Amino acid sequence: MFQSTIILIILSLCVGFGAWLVFIWAVKKGEFDDVEGPKYRMLDEEDDFPERSAKSEGEAHED
Repeated sequence: MFQSTIILIILSLCVGFGAWLVFIWAVKKGEFDDVEGPKYRMLDEEDDFPERSAKSEGEAHED
């Protein structure tokens, strides 16, 4: 009983340490740098795909 408890404690510490390492890696990679930007990106009036909008305008003028 005591031996399985020690094994579970060691295993949970290893899993927790692994999760912490993944989090530190993601922070250093820059995954959490800009949390405000994506929600305002859809409001941006710049057209990211000019060829797509030109096609849709051309199709609209054909009717």
